[in-house]
Amino acid sequence: MRKSLGGALAAVLAVTATVAGCGETAYDDAARGPVIGGTPPAKPYDGPLDVPVEEVSGDDEDDPRQIRDASGAAGRALECDGEVYGGGNSDPWSKGDGGSTPEEGLQVYFDIEQPDVPRSGYRVERTEGERVLYSFDVKGETKVAVVVAKDRPDRPGWGPETSASCDPAELPASYTDSRDYEIWTDAQGRRVPITRMTGYAGAEHCDWQSAHFLSLNDGREEQTYVRDPEGVFSPEEFTTRYDGDVTLPRDARDTGFRLGERALFRTPDTSRVYIRTPNGVELWPAPKRRLGCA
Repeated sequence: MRKSLGGALAAVLAVTATVAGCGETAYDDAARGPVIGGTPPAKPYDGPLDVPVEEVSGDDEDDPRQIRDASGAAGRALECDGEVYGGGNSDPWSKGDGGSTPEEGLQVYFDIEQPDVPRSGYRVERTEGERVLYSFDVKGETKVAVVVAKDRPDRPGWGPETSASCDPAELPASYTDSRDYEIWTDAQGRRVPITRMTGYAGAEHCDWQSAHFLSLNDGREEQTYVRDPEGVFSPEEFTTRYDGDVTLPRDARDTGFRLGERALFRTPDTSRVYIRTPNGVELWPAPKRRLGCA
């Protein structure tokens, strides 16, 4: 089981990494291979690497506790600031697909699973028998963990057994800036988890690419707002019309959320939000129901 965002957020790019000081990973096109040297974590994961996994599906797929249980030792090795974002156990593969070394097994993870995580900058954090834990660390804390194992049932050779990752907002900006993630910051300048807030362009296969979506989740419900300057949606689908030039209401509150020069303002009326830009203020309405296309 894997958790991911669809559309533009699911595109896969290859990036490379080298070590910067203090256990922080930075990116450099000159880096080669998925594994780097350097100082191991000050407090490496000391639990077992052979941890039974629990399969989940349906309504439980987005539950962080269920994701952790489905990702075995990898989920337990993470050191997330927030909740576990994604993870699970590996799919089977054929003879000849597995690696001959643990590092080749990590490369199998990237080649077969096609995960939306950094593809280099990993360290060996722990070895236990025929299992090796690889970690991608940010400031000394594990944000991506992969357990590779040798000759497991239906998985000949070295390859991934379990894997898990923190929210993309906890990964280095040098990685997320190279992708389609839209990561906002809060009033203190901290990166906001994309499970709480993110934006994305409309799907091309729906011919919505001129529209832009903003997803907000306060922990109780998720609400979506839409910028639609070219009118790809019918006005009847919204509580009010998108307006690219409005006056900020007197009761509008600055949320402190920023994306570059964009600032998010809200009023008690949750059917709309206001985005202030260098060119003025825009009103983004909420759809009356979930939008879909054929």
